[in-house]
Amino acid sequence: MTLDPKHPLPIYAQLERALRAAIATGRLAPGEQLPTVRQLAVELSVNANTVARVYLDLERAGVLEARRGIGTFVAMRQPAMTSTSEREGELRALVRRALDEAAAKGFSVKDVLRQIRQSTEGGQ
Repeated sequence: MTLDPKHPLPIYAQLERALRAAIATGRLAPGEQLPTVRQLAVELSVNANTVARVYLDLERAGVLEARRGIGTFVAMRQPAMTSTSEREGELRALVRRALDEAAAKGFSVKDVLRQIRQSTEGGQ
């Protein structure tokens, strides 16, 4: 997991996004223990309060589970989006973030679409 202090997205948002992505892609499995707040803060060279905030926000969202005296774990059941409109809104926000980030790095929408096509066709 890497964070970019020069990125316009705040560090806590980058960390939250990275953790959600790791869970969504299976790099972090349900029930898997996460590093302690202090360990992750040292590893990423960020303030421990930032990591604690992200862990707490993800716990409130049902993505993580804190077990007192044991640690923080990926929740066994990830919260499901309840409606099609929720799912569409989440996807729309995801696409918007991806396009904004690509534009910030000098890529056009055409560049992104070309890469998506190549990735889905196995051409990566």
